[in-house]
Amino acid sequence: MPPFFAPFSCRQPMTLPFAMTAPLRFAPLPLIEHATRLVFAQVVRQHPDLFDRLGEHADKRYAFVPTDLPLGFLIEPAARRISVHRKPHLPAADACMGGTFVLLLALLEGQLDGDAVFFSRSLTITGDMEAMLALRNALDDCNIDLPADIALMSGPFAPLVRRAASEIRTRALSGEAARWN
Repeated sequence: MPPFFAPFSCRQPMTLPFAMTAPLRFAPLPLIEHATRLVFAQVVRQHPDLFDRLGEHADKRYAFVPTDLPLGFLIEPAARRISVHRKPHLPAADACMGGTFVLLLALLEGQLDGDAVFFSRSLTITGDMEAMLALRNALDDCNIDLPADIALMSGPFAPLVRRAASEIRTRALSGEAARWN
């Protein structure tokens, strides 16, 4: 799978600093995958109809390749499964989206205009464009709020986790993010 490179300005979501992403190069993949699967299961639990609009594309495999992480993610909607893979050992996918991690999360939540970031070349899509468009439409209908969904997993710390995650999202999507790097 070819590498993806995306330049960003202060108006676009931040690129994660190397100090935050470097530990992912050494962390055990099963640990990363376990945490990822917990969050994915929570999102699917909160939005059970997430993949219903995919129709004929439900059996497709969707890869998400953050340009600023040493990892890639493969989602298989029919199986309600996500897997994590180290670059460059990503499995084959029917459709692939590449961009920074924050950009991909913002698109998941509908915080950014997918067309605008695609045409600004901050986002790369390869493979089955029709399948990726079906996924985008399904995501647009779900109104995913990651801070809220993750907070539900946090028990008595839910209000604190939600506030912290919301603040991180706000900073990452604003011009303040450039100062974090």
